[in-house]
This record gives sequence, C-alpha cells and structure tokens, in this order.
Amino acid sequence: MATLTKHLTREKGLQRQSAHPAVTEIVRQIGGTPLIELPSITSGLPKQISVLAKAEFMNPGGSVKARSAWRIMQEGIRTGALTRDKTLIDATSGNTGIAYALLGAALDLRILLVMPANASESRKQIVRAFGAELELSDPQELTDGAQRHVQDLISRDPERYFYADQYNNSANWRAHYDTTGEEILTQTKGRVTHFVASLGTTGTFMGVARRLRLHKPDVRCIAVQPDSPLHGIEGVKHLETSRVPGIFDARLVDEELRVSTEEAQTMTRRLAREEGLLVGISSGANVVASLRVAERLGEGTVITILCDDGTHYLGESFWTEPSP
Repeated sequence: MATLTKHLTREKGLQRQSAHPAVTEIVRQIGGTPLIELPSITSGLPKQISVLAKAEFMNPGGSVKARSAWRIMQEGIRTGALTRDKTLIDATSGNTGIAYALLGAALDLRILLVMPANASESRKQIVRAFGAELELSDPQELTDGAQRHVQDLISRDPERYFYADQYNNSANWRAHYDTTGEEILTQTKGRVTHFVASLGTTGTFMGVARRLRLHKPDVRCIAVQPDSPLHGIEGVKHLETSRVPGIFDARLVDEELRVSTEEAQTMTRRLAREEGLLVGISSGANVVASLRVAERLGEGTVITILCDDGTHYLGESFWTEPSP
C-alpha cells in the first residue's frame, strides 16, 4: 500500500491520487460541477431572486457522494488504516456505495457494502458490476438497520475491515467544506444568501454550511426533511425517528422545512419534463423547499443541490403519472 500513499498531490481543492492512472482520471472528474438555472421551474419569481442548483449528478457514479467517498478513502489510505489487506465496509442507501465501488475498482481495493434489501435493483447491480460485495439488511430498518448489520460483521472479525462509517466520519463533511462550499462561493461570487439541502448522512449540509458561514456569517442554512417517517425520498432521513448521524450539528441549521414524498416526486417529474434534468427524488425535495424559501424573499440567491441522477429511480411508478 506504500504506492497508494506515496504520490498524493493537491489539485483544485481535492487531493489527487496519481499512483494509478485510472484513479487519476476518475478523481479529476470529482467536483467542479456547475451551478445551473431552472428557468421553467422558477419562471414565476421576481428577477431579483435567483434559485440555482449545484449539478452534483455530474460527478463520477452520478451523485454528490463521490466527494465524500473519495475523501473518506483518501484519509484511510493516508493514515494507513485502509490497505489492500483490509476490506472497506460501510452501510449505504446506494449512492455512497456506488462511489466506494467505482473507486475501489480503480484502486484495486476490496469493498463490502450493506444496503437495505428494498434499495433499488439498479443500485445493487451497479455496485456488483464494479466488483464490490453486497449484503442486504432488513428493509424495515432502512439505513439504521444497515449500520447495525455492518457493526455486527465487524464485531465478528475486526481485523478484516476498514470501517468507512460515513455517518460519523468527519472526512464526510470536510470534503464538502473544502470543495462543494468553496465552489458555491466562487460560482456565486459570494452572493449566496440561502443554502437549502436535504439531510441524509448530513455531510453535504454540514460541510457547505460551515464553509459558507466562514465567508458570510449571515447566510441562512435551511435543512430539508421528509414530512413523515414513512416516506419515499430515498437517501433522506426523518431525523426524529432515525439514528442521528454523529457528524450532524443542529447549531448549523437555521430552519427546517418538511417536504412530502408526493411533492418531491411531482417536482422530480417536472425537472425532467420541463428542464430536461433527469434527477433523483431528493433533488425534487430540495427544489420544492428552495422555491418555498425564494417565494418569501424580496431579493436573494438561493442555492440547492441536485444530489444524483434519476436513472436509479426509473422503476418508480410516479414517472408515468400525468403532470399536474
């Protein structure tokens, strides 16, 4: 594993791994995603109010999770905790697992993922296609159950694993502090007034909020949650009824907005049909909440996240429903 730690360099806010050509090419594509306008969705807003969305579906693996997965793996390699003698293990609802799997393939590292059994079949197929092992946990317990399953596996053979632990690993939010938040400040020339994002592992929200606050203490950071513990917004937590991630800091949340599954699905369908953006349901939830924020402003720049692409959700029935 010395070759993995020997050639770390820094470029565009991410440490680049040049020990393996495939890794260099993959990592070069992480981050630097554009901020895009939503002209149809926001057509009713006054000109002095902007809603811009960070196109995180353009990352390798199709989601924002490429940023945190790479930082977690990078830190494990740097400290010597992740070697070719270890198997990276973690619980995932899908997107971080896909990122681990593709980076693991490029780095020739063993990856074992635990997903709830009701995760989409496409996500299961993708991580297996990259050569990762996959175990399924109780679907009723969602990612909380997947975390417990991981911890059970580790307890049986602790020397076998590097536990990435995305819900409690500070490398998760630090990836977004160093990259996503910095990019938003640069792309808006510091004019961002509101940041709106859903809570899953909470890494994106925590990292971006900390970075924006450093530059602009009065920026408003608004967290999005499902309106019910029984919801269909995959990858997003209803914190009152879930295990709260260790990296979550409620002090960074200025306000919480609740979005129903139906609202998120309707907006996701609108983004596809009106903006040509095939994104996931959490992206729809983020845009719903962002519009609520924008509609009560006199002026401002609202930034949100399009978390992942929509191809993993095409089996959902809401796509075939008529537009409202």
